[in-house]
Amino acid sequence: MEINISDSKLELGRHAAARGAQWIREAQKQNRAVSIVVATGASQFEMLSELVKAPDIDWSKITAFHLDEYVGMPITHPASFRRYLWERFHSRLPLPLAAFHYIDAEKDARAECRRLNELISKTIIEVAFIGIGENGHLAFNDPPANFQTGEPYIVVNLDDACRRQQLGEGWFATFEDVPKQAISMSIRQIMKSRAIVCTVPDKRKAEAVKNSVKGRVIPQAPGSILQEHRNVELFLDRDSASLLR
Repeated sequence: MEINISDSKLELGRHAAARGAQWIREAQKQNRAVSIVVATGASQFEMLSELVKAPDIDWSKITAFHLDEYVGMPITHPASFRRYLWERFHSRLPLPLAAFHYIDAEKDARAECRRLNELISKTIIEVAFIGIGENGHLAFNDPPANFQTGEPYIVVNLDDACRRQQLGEGWFATFEDVPKQAISMSIRQIMKSRAIVCTVPDKRKAEAVKNSVKGRVIPQAPGSILQEHRNVELFLDRDSASLLR
């Protein structure tokens, strides 16, 4: 795991986007069909705003997969991650993507998992853009995370710490409004990515970062699994890296 520490979230976002873009360009130069995974949440704001401006990428030959989405969430809701990705990423690209496989968990979440599992099984993810949650989760794989399932997308229950984070970031008006389930890309599917760009700003993530980097690889600290990936770069700011000394 390579760790990059920036002085600000803006600088962090620039560096993370630049590294991910570099990996995408390298794959396109080798004429590989490129698929990526895109995350959401407050941690990804600066990175995504830079990624959409990255030069020398043929976005029309890239397929994107969505990392996670709340069960029962309509796309019109301000907290919808489909809406987030359209507004902050997809609609801002200079060329339309070859495909973007959004997660639609409004009605039949398990059927949607089956649909996505079939799609993603036909490709290799070149770059996964992800974050780490306050409770150490990757995607919505809250602790103790399932490190064993081979299903690419799964229905998960969200713990209270995860739900409080969503409330604290301003996506919902009350704790009761935060959904209790989501569709999430599984840990093993994330780890299949050829490269991982993990963007984690803010003091509130410092403990989770420390457990992910310095702790044992255990389901109780889902982010710790990144220690076992051969090609992951972790982008931090001074606050999120404050407990690594």
